[in-house]
Amino acid sequence: MRHLRLVAAALAAVALLAGCGVGGSAGTAPGTVARAPELAPGHQVTITFESYNLGQAGPWTDTFTDLLETFHARHPDITVVAQRPQGTSPNPAADTISSIRTQAATGKAPDLVQVGFSDMGFLVDQLGAKPLDDLVGADAVARNFGGPHPFAPATTGLGTLHGRTYGVPFVLSTPVLYYNASLFRAAGLDPAEPPATWAGVADAAARIRAATGEEGAYADCVTTVAKDWCLQSLVRSNGGRVLSEDRTTLRYADPEAVEAVATFADMVRSGATPKFTQQQAVEAFARGDLGMILESSSLQGTFGKGAAGAGWELRGAAMPSFGSAPAVPTNSGATLYVLADGGPEQRAAWELLTFLTSDEAFTRIAQNIGYLPLRTGLVQSTLKDWAAANPTAGINIEQLGRMEPWVSFPGNDYLQIRDGMMGAVEQVVLQGADPRSTLLAAQQRGQALLGAR
Repeated sequence: MRHLRLVAAALAAVALLAGCGVGGSAGTAPGTVARAPELAPGHQVTITFESYNLGQAGPWTDTFTDLLETFHARHPDITVVAQRPQGTSPNPAADTISSIRTQAATGKAPDLVQVGFSDMGFLVDQLGAKPLDDLVGADAVARNFGGPHPFAPATTGLGTLHGRTYGVPFVLSTPVLYYNASLFRAAGLDPAEPPATWAGVADAAARIRAATGEEGAYADCVTTVAKDWCLQSLVRSNGGRVLSEDRTTLRYADPEAVEAVATFADMVRSGATPKFTQQQAVEAFARGDLGMILESSSLQGTFGKGAAGAGWELRGAAMPSFGSAPAVPTNSGATLYVLADGGPEQRAAWELLTFLTSDEAFTRIAQNIGYLPLRTGLVQSTLKDWAAANPTAGINIEQLGRMEPWVSFPGNDYLQIRDGMMGAVEQVVLQGADPRSTLLAAQQRGQALLGAR
């Protein structure tokens, strides 16, 4: 009998209503929790694991299913009910918080969840993520980050809030400029010299369009469905911020941010960038009909298959900069959090968490999906051949050294703030709205939701 059950979500997403949190108050560190007991031999425990990767067909679902089957074989007393978030979004990651919130309201929140970095504040302050330092002890948390192939130092604090560790980073990437080397050659460009600046990207895109008739370049950073991880990287690379360092003031209408967004509006206006949705851009690049795309390494497998099937050459380069200032990569991806309330379920969730962030799991996730292994030393051992064949592995690892975290907005209304910002960016870049006034109006609306004066 299969102990692992993949549960298909059929419920519609429930809208997040402003100001209706489940426990806690925004910006206030929750209290301590009791230590989770060790599991007694033979004690049967069932836990629910919710991951948006289980809502993505192909290598995502297949890889996670195989990992969970391996886990159960080694922990026969732990049954894992694996499910995608409840909701109908074409991007399952967009349904994570509404799904968890709906289940938490009925007292049946998942025990272990995979949640995007930008949702950490709400998950901790409102949805009851457990501080791992209390749950299993700071020493156990440190040991999990260590081992023969420890986590990259820049990643270990990504699940920390209020000075406590709530989550363990799981899947992560920095922005990578994928490009079609075949189209570069057809346009008289040298594939060994990809553009290092956004001005260079715009120029190369124009040459690709003129010589081949194919589309030039696309940055998957400017639509609401893309969330804001990549936009934050663009803004930071131009010297700006979307949120002040004290987390009280929105700043995405500052001149540096406006200038960054306007750069991509200019690329659309000039024809260097098509007016594509995220899905259209990903599909076009995979077919070989788009010269360049700034994307997460989680698309490495998709693009590799597309290139092999259509007969074009895939390459990758570091994130372009604005002029001579170095680019500032931010991270995409998600963290694993324990929400379980019962002691045995908490311990079982921790056991699953440590397995999913082990050398073995990161090796399989990198090989099958393309996510950057956070235990970066694996590229010299079990992932040596993969890294040699993967055009983005070294790029991501190099960018980790100067990476800055994907910042989460505070408060109950953080999603409205984030989506309001991204909606304004989309209006500017894809619809031709005025950059300064559009971003300023959205920032003023967001600041009112943030509650700061």
